[in-house]
Amino acid sequence: MIIGEAPGQNEDEQGLPFVGKSGQLLDKILESVGLSSDRHVYISNAIRCRPPENWTPTAQEIEACKSYLLEQIRLVDPKIILLTGATAVKALTGDKRGITKIRGQWIEWEGRLCMPIFHPAYLLRNPSRESGKPKWLMWQDIQAVKQKLDELEGENNFLDF
Repeated sequence: MIIGEAPGQNEDEQGLPFVGKSGQLLDKILESVGLSSDRHVYISNAIRCRPPENWTPTAQEIEACKSYLLEQIRLVDPKIILLTGATAVKALTGDKRGITKIRGQWIEWEGRLCMPIFHPAYLLRNPSRESGKPKWLMWQDIQAVKQKLDELEGENNFLDF
C-alpha cells in the first residue's frame, strides 16, 4: 500500500490518487522493480480532498480523514506500507521528523512494516540521479522494498490478488 499526502488537481478531477506527473513517476519507480500500481499496489492519501491552494494538510484535516484511511488499511491488509513524504508519515504514525531524516528506514506500525520514501513530486523538483541525490536515494529505497516483498512472498504468496 502507498499512502500519499492529499489529492492534487489531476487526482481531484479524476477521483483517483497519483494520476498526474507524480503518479506517472511513481508508476515508473514501481515498474523499475517489477511492480505494477494496477496489480501489486493499493494507493491512497492521508486526506480525501484537495486542500485549498494545495497547502500542506493541517492536523485537523488529517484527523478528520484518519478513520477512513485506517479502514482502508484494515480492508487492504497490506504487509508493507510506503509513506510518501513527511505528511503521510505524520498522518499515519504521528512521527514528526523530516522525511530526509527517516526515508529508507523500516518503521513498524500496528504490526505492519512501513517505509517513508520521498514523494514523487519532490523527485520531479530534484531530478538529478547523482549518488546521494533524492532520485538515487529513492532507487535504493525501492530496491529495499522489493527485496522485503520478495522475502515476504516466500513466506506467504500475497502478491497475486
